[in-house]
Amino acid sequence: MDRRDFVKIGLGASALAVSGAAASSTAAATDASLDLGVSELQALMAGGKLSAHSLAAGYLARIQAIDKAGPRINSIIEINPDALKIAADLDRERAAGKVRGPLHGIPVLLKDNLATGDAMCTTAGSLALDGVRATRDSFVAAQLRRVGAVILGKTNLSEWANMRSSHSTSGWSARGGLTRNPYALDRNTSGSSSGSGAAMAAGLATLTVGTETDGSIVSPASTCGLVGIKPTVGLVSRSGIIPISASQDTAGPMTRTVSDAAYLLAAMAGVDDADPATRGSAGKASDYARALDKGALRGKRLGVARDFFGRNPAVDAQIEKQLAVLKAQGAVLVDVKVPNTNKYDESEMAVLLYEFKPGLADYLKGYAPHARIKSMADVIAFNEQHRDKELSLFGQEHLIASNKKGSLSEDEYKKALANNHRYSRREGIDKVMKEHKLDALVAPTGGVAWLTDFINGDHYGGSFSSPAAVAGYPHVTVPAGYVHGLPVGISFVGGAYSEAALIGMAYAYEQATLHRRAPQFLPSVKPA
Repeated sequence: MDRRDFVKIGLGASALAVSGAAASSTAAATDASLDLGVSELQALMAGGKLSAHSLAAGYLARIQAIDKAGPRINSIIEINPDALKIAADLDRERAAGKVRGPLHGIPVLLKDNLATGDAMCTTAGSLALDGVRATRDSFVAAQLRRVGAVILGKTNLSEWANMRSSHSTSGWSARGGLTRNPYALDRNTSGSSSGSGAAMAAGLATLTVGTETDGSIVSPASTCGLVGIKPTVGLVSRSGIIPISASQDTAGPMTRTVSDAAYLLAAMAGVDDADPATRGSAGKASDYARALDKGALRGKRLGVARDFFGRNPAVDAQIEKQLAVLKAQGAVLVDVKVPNTNKYDESEMAVLLYEFKPGLADYLKGYAPHARIKSMADVIAFNEQHRDKELSLFGQEHLIASNKKGSLSEDEYKKALANNHRYSRREGIDKVMKEHKLDALVAPTGGVAWLTDFINGDHYGGSFSSPAAVAGYPHVTVPAGYVHGLPVGISFVGGAYSEAALIGMAYAYEQATLHRRAPQFLPSVKPA
């Protein structure tokens, strides 16, 4: 049984649930329309051939067919009960001549660490926050509502955004269970934006939003065959996002195409008085769709980060083929090494542990004051009290270590943060790009999806995420083909606020290759 069979079953099974509301829609969503991007869907809606209501209903049916039945990838942690009403209201606005922008009526899924001030909970996958509704929208959710996006639901994630245990299994949370990779169901999605990656790969919405501290957007995007953008820290507000690190956290798009990611990033970006980091982005965000240029690689100098090759020969061989594509598109390739990447391993973790505890307390006070937990210590105690559900697969070493840290005024924290910025920025990415007069760095995003293993935990195959994550610089990953039937990605990394340039280069590469193909929900894959 293939994907379309699953969809047909889901459409039939959910017909009673949506038939009454859908009867008011002027046009029905077809299976094919659910796989279209933002601009194509807008053209259909503008022409009266599709409604936002029927589009949302079609995705809800597909979620039932693929996520909850069928292959059961388990990427959605909660559905927005008001989604169809919101979509119908947006259809009425369109009929009255009001279209808010490119995302008007477009369904989007949010990772379950972005607060929504509605009927859905915001939990970071933890049972400690199960049933807790945020007092108001996160800045990102508010931005998306303002431009007319339909928030369809929340996606599962690695619990506490993978900042719980050094022995964790990505894609698992106590509240949501395990999310599975649509390309091979026995393999991992990576994380922590696991549900956003799997849901987007399976076509359960037009757009998804993930968050990243180090790798949590680009890694699952790569292993799920997607475009992922980890923006410059401060381009997108973190207000209302359950945090790990004030110096590294950001939300970003996870989509099937670069163009969809450009539309979504433009909608998410903005200066927010509640997030001081966004002040530096004033005047730097743009209409990223204007960067979509098939000729954007011509004349660009790209530094091939050779120190991030050599971890998987098959991945290296695939990326070498992609480097030839970049050259054919007019790029000039220069072999380089990113300096000093070994000088912030320990200091990065120290900063994350220091920032996690006060950041979580501030979030709970501002967005969930009615929650039973008020602090990191409360989370640790809750997990111990509910050990059978929360700690049966792995522990909470990171939570405990964070709780032991002192305040952000301590010298240890200040020195660690300064070390991170020194070696990742001016003596890292900035240095290599200046010395070689580069427009971007390129490298394999990471390895292929590994077999999910609750006994041994995750076993990543290497990653290019840390330099940009620690620096707070932008990182775009694009599908770069397949190794043994599993997706791999190629990364474009640049200096602060270089999103438009990176999007242009990523789009030119994407259009020259068109590697992405939809998953078939195979039980497993065999070496080719």
